Amino acid sequence: MSAISAFSFRLAGTVILVSLFASASLSPAAAQATTSKMKGMQLSNDEPIQIESDKLEIKDAESKAMFTGNVKVVQGTTTLQAGKMVVFYKKGGGSISGGNAEIDRIEVDQKVFLQSGTQQATADTGEFNMTAQTLVLKGKQVVLSEGKNVFSGCQLNVQMDTGEAQLEACGGRVQIQLDPKSQKTN
Repeated sequence: MSAISAFSFRLAGTVILVSLFASASLSPAAAQATTSKMKGMQLSNDEPIQIESDKLEIKDAESKAMFTGNVKVVQGTTTLQAGKMVVFYKKGGGSISGGNAEIDRIEVDQKVFLQSGTQQATADTGEFNMTAQTLVLKGKQVVLSEGKNVFSGCQLNVQMDTGEAQLEACGGRVQIQLDPKSQKTN
């Protein structure tokens, strides 16, 4: 990774149907370090998930469901939006139509947008690998923000079970903008 400029930070978030990103409340001193702890999003796995799209095509023989056109996934206060979402489920692990599918991975593309409260992430594409517990957001510009705190690069890699994450710049530089007014006072 010596050729790729990267900023590593820590996430404590877990997933809804897919997975999400972290908040951006860092102090200026933490921004100078290569690792930081960030409060992540904790979501309840027992909250209902609502999925809307212009079209749904289920291909049980291929163990996948394709949602296309204005895809919107909501669970609690968390929302995922994209132009397309493909859910791949494990063979013999239930079915999407039965609501009991064991999800292997989820791919989203065409303007990916994630939001939970004041936290947001945008990317061109994303892959949530439920088996490996990884999340990868990619794009010409991947942006994470909370209020006026903004992180941007071109690829965000998250190990969901440990919360370890890395934001890569892919030839350029990772950019971070921190608002000192966002710091909490004790």
